[in-house]
Order: sequence, then C-alpha cells, then structure tokens
Amino acid sequence: MRKILNGESITLGTCYYPEHWDKSLWREDLERMLSVGIKTVRIAEFAWSKVELTEGNYNFDFFDEFLDLTDEIGMQVIMGTPTATPPAWLSEKYPDVLNARKDGVLFRHGMRRHYNYNSENYRRLSSIIVEKFAEHYGKRKSVIGWQIDNEINCEIAEFYSESDDKAFNRFLQNKYKSLDALNEAWGTVFWNQTYTDWNEVHIPRTTIQGVVNPHQTLDYYRFVSDSACSWAKMQADIIRKYKKEDDFITTNGIFGHVDYQRMRDESLDFITYDSYPNFAYTLGGYDPSEDALRDRKWSRHLTETRSISPIFGIMEQQSGANGWNSGMGAPTPRPGQVTLWTMQSIAHGSDFISYFRWRTATFGTEMYWHGILDYSGRDNRRLKEIADINTKVQKLSAVAGCRYAAKVAVLKDCDNVWDAEYDVWHKSVEEQSQKAIINASQRTHTPIDFVYLSGYLRRDDAGGQVDTELLFETLSQYDLLIYPHMTIVDDRFLPALTKYVEKGGKLVIGCRSGYKEITGKCTMEKLPGKLKPLTGCDIPEYTYIAPDTGDVHIKWDDTLFTASVFADQLTVDNQSGSEADCGQNCKVLATYEDDYYRGYGALTVNKYGKGEVYYYGSAFNEESVEVFFDKLGVKNPYREYLELPEELELAVRGDGDNQFAFILNYSKDVKNFIIKGKALDVFKGEDASGMITLPGYGVSVLKLGNNHIASAYA
Repeated sequence: MRKILNGESITLGTCYYPEHWDKSLWREDLERMLSVGIKTVRIAEFAWSKVELTEGNYNFDFFDEFLDLTDEIGMQVIMGTPTATPPAWLSEKYPDVLNARKDGVLFRHGMRRHYNYNSENYRRLSSIIVEKFAEHYGKRKSVIGWQIDNEINCEIAEFYSESDDKAFNRFLQNKYKSLDALNEAWGTVFWNQTYTDWNEVHIPRTTIQGVVNPHQTLDYYRFVSDSACSWAKMQADIIRKYKKEDDFITTNGIFGHVDYQRMRDESLDFITYDSYPNFAYTLGGYDPSEDALRDRKWSRHLTETRSISPIFGIMEQQSGANGWNSGMGAPTPRPGQVTLWTMQSIAHGSDFISYFRWRTATFGTEMYWHGILDYSGRDNRRLKEIADINTKVQKLSAVAGCRYAAKVAVLKDCDNVWDAEYDVWHKSVEEQSQKAIINASQRTHTPIDFVYLSGYLRRDDAGGQVDTELLFETLSQYDLLIYPHMTIVDDRFLPALTKYVEKGGKLVIGCRSGYKEITGKCTMEKLPGKLKPLTGCDIPEYTYIAPDTGDVHIKWDDTLFTASVFADQLTVDNQSGSEADCGQNCKVLATYEDDYYRGYGALTVNKYGKGEVYYYGSAFNEESVEVFFDKLGVKNPYREYLELPEELELAVRGDGDNQFAFILNYSKDVKNFIIKGKALDVFKGEDASGMITLPGYGVSVLKLGNNHIASAYA
C-alpha cells in the first residue's frame, strides 16, 4: 500500500537537501522533523553531481549514507531524479543540451532548467543517470516514491534550440505526412509563406514585430507539450523497471504548454502541486483592490491540480518568506497563515503536504526563500505551527480519500488554453471569464471543478479518439457545465457533450465559440459553426464592445446585468429558412439594452432532449456568473445549513456518507458565520451550532450529517 495518498490518512513532509548541510546535522534534523509530525522528505532533485561528479564516474556513497540514516530512524523518502540541473561538465562538453531564446542566443549554465528536452545527448545522459539512481536506490527500504525532474516547464515553457528545431520538423512530418497538408493547415498562402521543402520549416523564429503564423504557433505549443510528456515518460519507464511495487511516480508543479492529463496517463500515479500563496503578497506585486482574492486565488490553482488528480499531493507548500536574491521578495507568513494555506490545500483534495523547505539555505539564488527553520536552525514560531498542524491533520483522517464536492464544472481543453495565449481576441474574453467564474464561485460559495475534455483522448489509439462513454460518465456527475469560450471546436468531444444534454444536463457556452477549426483557422460556416446543432441559435453579427459605448446592459426576465468585452448578436429567426438554420426549440432569453444592437439576443436557450443548451453572447463577469448560478439553480448549495459572508471560502470534501465542510478565513480580521442546525466541529470534537467566530486566518472543519448531503447534493 502507498505510504501517502492511501485513503487512510493525511500526512506531512518537507523538502530536504542533505548536500547543503554538514552530515553532523542530518540526524538532528530528521529527528526534529519526526517530533513535529513530518514523516517524509523529498531529496536529490538537484543533486546530479553527488552521484556523477564527472562523466561516467559514479559514486553512490553520499545518498547511501543518508538513506541508511532514514532507514534507521523510520523517515520516508521521495527520491527526485536530478535532471532539472545538469552538471557543469555536461553543459560544457555538450552545448547542444542548452536551450535558447527565440533569436538563437543560448541560455548558459548557472541557473536551472537551461536544457532542452530534444537534445539527443541530454536524453542519453539523463536516461543513464535516472537508471543509475533507480537501479541503486529503488529497493531501499525508506524510499516510497519518485519525483520526475522538478517543475517541468517552470522558468520557461518555450524551446528554441537547434535540437528543438529539428525535433519540431520531425513532429510536423509525422503529423502532416506531406508539405501540401501542412501548407493547407497553416494557410501559408497568406504573406507568401508556402513551403516547398521540409528544410524550410522551422520552429517560430524572430520576425518583424514578433508576429508568427498563428497556426504554426498552435502546432508549436502542441510540440512543446509532446516533448515534455515524452521526457517524463522516458524517465517513468526507467523507474518502473526498478521501483518497489507500491512505490509511486509523480512530478511537481503545473506550468505552461503541458498536457498534464496525457502526462498523468502515460507516466504518473498522481500529480503533486507546489503551492505558494504568499506570491499574493510580493512587495512589487500586491493587489490592494478591495475585491482582490489574493492568496485565496490559489484555490483556483488547486482546482486545476484536481482536474489532473482528484486526490493529489503538495510537494512544496509555503512555509516561509519568498525571495530570490534577484526578486520575488515577500513577507514572512503571519501567525496562522501556514495553517490556513495547508488547510486550503487539504480542502481542495490534497492528502499529502510537504513543506518547502526544512532549513533555509545560507547560499545561492534561493537564500531568501525561507523554509520552516531560519538560518540558525533554532526553534521558532513556524516550527511550533507545523506541530499544531500535525495535531489537526490527525483529526482529519476520515477526510483522506474523499473527493471535492462540486456540481458545477468549467470545461477546458489544451488547444483552447494554448490558442488563448497568442490570439488576443480569444485572450481578451478568456482571461475575463476565467477570473470572473473563479471569483464568483468563491464569493457565492458555489464549489466548481475543472474538466479537461482533452483528458479523455485515448492514449492507446493512434487516431486519438475520445473515450466518449468515460467522458459522459464524468460530465454526468455535474448539474451544470460551463464552457466559457469553445473557440476551437474539436468534433471528437461533441458526442459526449450532446449525450450529456440529451440526458438532462445543462450546458452554458459563452461568446466567441465555434468560430475556429482544429488548425486554428476560422470557419466559413455560419456561427457558431459546428456548435449550431447544440445551441440552435444564429450569430449574424458580432463586435467588441466599443470603448466609447459605456455599460452595455442585458435584461433576463426582470434581472438587469452588464455585458463584458464582447457582444455576439444572437437570433433564433428562422424566417429566412436555411440561411439561419436555427433550432425549432431555441428561444431568446435575454436581450441587449444598449448600443446599436439593442434588442438583439444576448442569451438563448435550446431545448435538446431532456436538457438545455444556453448560448451567452458576451464574456462573463462576476455579476453575470452569479446570475447564471442563481437562475440555473446551482448557487450556494449549502445555504440552508451554513450562512457565510463572502470573505470566507467554503470547500467540501465527501465520500457519500460523510461531508466535511472547510471554512477558511483569508482575512487578518475576525469573521463570523452561522451554522443553521448542528454540525460536528472536527478540531474541537464537539457539536457546534449558531454563530461561530473565526479568528483572522482561522479555519473551521465541520462534519455535516446525512441530512445535509441529501438536501444539498441530492
């Protein structure tokens, strides 16, 4: 059985770097960890040279000595593969391993993650060191799992080395087979980009104004993800040959241009996230606005993590002040904040919390990124808080293995996420809507999940078909699905979405949907293109909301709210026959009240089977999201039992019989909430009801009875 994420307990760990400290400190450090409830350490992710100081010369004594000690005292170990920081001899001898800027300037040795995934030399040498690590340390008693590399695509998620250029060319040849097919997909007749020889086809390169063919860019991001996933798979395949049966494989962090659902399927047992909510308080990046979520925004990142692994781990949890010598300075967490951020992670699905780091480094770029202990190693307030957290997590064992409870899902797929990075029309609505949905769900206490449609592509199918039944089963768990902007339509996802609606589900689709093909080219079909059979509406005209317009209002029954960014002008008029081709069961629910499109549809609903498809002609803001939540019956599902101010977050984990409500106060001020009835205060071990006072940075965990479950999530 796994020692973590076993469904039986929530456990604590920390990141430790034995290579940074004199060996005389090792035993003291490990025993102090155990005394405050830390049972697991992650090691070795930056320590290639401790095993291979020069090429081909291996010495395992250093980590053998450390693992002997962990075996002796009963500390568990997660071994990192050390490929995130190649040694100096490697960078110097094999310059093809270095990544480069778009203009070709190489990133030199001296930081981390300066390599590229496609260098044949780096793959060869990395596979050797991973095999040496796994073969030698894989059967060690204290080793319970493996972390591949470290924070894949952190620092940089673009690769422009010569090795990547060649690999991208091979990727395209394998995908398109012929230059004619590539030229058609990329629309290369525009600006005379037509290719007549494969040697002419490259990764995106420096151009005037930095403009690159958008269809090339989309394929390039797909290529970067493919490279990262194959890099992880190479390491995972090696580790699996040597690891003990119950030992796990993971990697940490969520970064750009990676299809993590694919990486999970191919390489991982689960994902671990690196959670640093103190970024909200960086001295140069603090948002003082009254409606800012600040550290509460990290719940959005944890929701993203949950989309990869419903139950996951935290490999690096904030425990001290931020800071590199070059920037990112932030204050020391206030009393209670480490507890708050730990419970935030647990509330969203984490069953393992590993703090970064045990001791604060006295040297190097991260010497101001503090851990639990400061430079001296003396007992301090944060260490005492960790001990108190351990006492609390012992009372949360029944939460372990319970899934986050949500009946609303926001749909995504990798192509649309990447398309919104480089397409400013898509980006302008996507950023607005994603922020609004998260903020509104937080303030209205309406739990949400993310579901990546691309996570249901069959990895064993060369054609990349969707596992429609599995996707439908996942979607059917939710009462409401929101796809804010399905700009690129992938036909493969439509059968599951259609079946979800036919069986009685509600699907909301936002503006600027259906107008792009899988290549990123705009469709010539009448909008919303391939989504028209689902939405039933027609979009004869659309526009950005002009900056001189002022507020554009939308009226839905007696409710008036404002549009944002864009206005698709919707109609269900079928008088022109095939010209509009609108659904017979589609009707306008809300209209624009301002500008020249006053009276046009802003929202339509199409009855489809037993369900409904809503097409919303604008980007979402917090106001409109709350209106949708309210009118579609999903807003604040626990309102009959808990009365919470919007400053408190509500997160619920449940296994069917038990529901555990986490109430988190991100403010330094006291906040009150009301329990309408009776619940068990898990930390106090006693019933609670009525007005509850939550101190600044306080957390309450309540066990709700079966009557709450039946009413709130029937």
